[in-house]
Amino acid sequence: MFEALADPVRRLMVESLATGEQPAGDLVALARARFGISQPAGSQHLRVLREHEVVAVRAEGTRRWYAVRPEALSELDVWLDRFRRTWDQPLDALATELARGRRQRRIETSSTHSASTEDRAAT
Repeated sequence: MFEALADPVRRLMVESLATGEQPAGDLVALARARFGISQPAGSQHLRVLREHEVVAVRAEGTRRWYAVRPEALSELDVWLDRFRRTWDQPLDALATELARGRRQRRIETSSTHSASTEDRAAT
């Protein structure tokens, strides 16, 4: 899995497939536009993704349609789960600080608005 996703071209293809099934030609065109690779090189990247079972392919006439294999990503998710606690707690703390900052800005804006309204009323 990691070997297959180590290459930025293959990551781009998999990210594009997050929106749903796509024909091989579209994936290769995307890689060509972003990385300037040839059609055969794009096909090689798709082959690596197939061999590592990151994607599934189905034939429809002359077209080959690719889709992400959810079970492949589940394996990656299980591996990453060991590390989530490393970043979950700091992210929770960051969310708390952001909320505190938003609340403080509302209070400051409200008191500034109130003060300027009182100043206008006094004149």
